[in-house]
Amino acid sequence: MKPFDYVRADSPRSAVAAGGARARFIAGGTNLIDLMKLEVEAPERLVDISRLDLGGIGPAEGGGLRIGALASNADVAAAHAVRRDYPALARALLSGASGQIRNKATTGGNLLQRTRCPYFTDTSQPCNKRRPGKGCAAIGGHTRNHAILGATSHCIATHPSDMAVALRALDASVEIEGADGSRRRMTVGELYRLPGDAPDRDTTLEAGELITAVILPPPPAGAAQSYRKVRDRASYAFALVSLACVAKMEDGRIDQVALAFGGIAPVPWRDGAAEEALRGENPGPEVFEHAADILLADAERQGDNAFKIPLVRRLLKAELARATGTGDQR
Repeated sequence: MKPFDYVRADSPRSAVAAGGARARFIAGGTNLIDLMKLEVEAPERLVDISRLDLGGIGPAEGGGLRIGALASNADVAAAHAVRRDYPALARALLSGASGQIRNKATTGGNLLQRTRCPYFTDTSQPCNKRRPGKGCAAIGGHTRNHAILGATSHCIATHPSDMAVALRALDASVEIEGADGSRRRMTVGELYRLPGDAPDRDTTLEAGELITAVILPPPPAGAAQSYRKVRDRASYAFALVSLACVAKMEDGRIDQVALAFGGIAPVPWRDGAAEEALRGENPGPEVFEHAADILLADAERQGDNAFKIPLVRRLLKAELARATGTGDQR
C-alpha cells in the first residue's frame, strides 16, 4: 500500500473541501481498502467521513423516505419503513455480501463500489477501467460474469451492487454536495454512466462531490415488489443475473411496471421500451415474451456468458408472472 494523507472531516462541507481528483472518501471501507491493498486504487488522500451525521433513516420532505449516505446496509435492510414500503430494497440488501460486511458497508459506498471484474483487480492485466488506453483483457478472456448489454470495445465489466438495482426500479434519487458548496439531486439512473470512451469513470459525479443521501419516492400503492438474484451459491456471491420488479395491476391489466437488472451491464439496467410494452396489457406468456425480446434485442454474447441471455428471459417471465399472479411462477 502506498503512502497517503489522512483527513478526518467534521462536516460535509469540510469533506468536499478536502476532496479532489486524487482523494477518496472513506466510510466503511469494505471496497476501497481492498483496492488500495491491490494497488488498483492509490489515492493521495483519504477523507474520513465516517463520523459525519449522515446515518439517519426517516421521512423525506414531501413524502417517501430519506436514507443517509452513512446508514449501514444492515440498518437499512432492518428499518421498519424499508421492510414495509420498499421490500425489494430490503431483499436486495440482504442478498448482498455477508452479515459482517453489511454491518460496515454504507449506503453511499454501496452505490460507488467498483466492479469485481478479475481483470480490473489484477494489475498485471491490461484494463481500460484501471488505466485508460491500455486495452481490455476481459474481451476474449474468461467472461462468464461479464456484460451482455451496454458493453463497449473499451469495457465489458458489470456493476456489482444489488442495492443500486432495487433503487433504480424504485425511482430513487441521490443528494449530492459539491466542492463549491452547491447541492444537487439526480436519479440513480443518472448517477451511472456507460463505459463509452472513458471507462475509468463509473459515475457522473465530479471530482470531490459527496453523496449525502438517497431519496425514495412514496411507493406506488398496491404495487407488488420483488428482488430475485441468480448466483453461483446461496450467500456472499455477486449476481449472474438479478431483477428488481415493481408492478401494479388495474382492472386485470398491467398499470405500472419498473424492471431493473443487475449482473448484465456496466450499470443497473432499465429498458423503458420493454416496460412500455407491458403497460396496459393483459399479463400472459406472449406479452412477457415480447417484453423480453425488446429487452434483449441488443444483447451481445461475450464468450462464456452466452447463458445469461436465456437466463434473463426466464427470470423476467417468472418475476412478471409472480408480480401479476399469472402463469407458471417457477
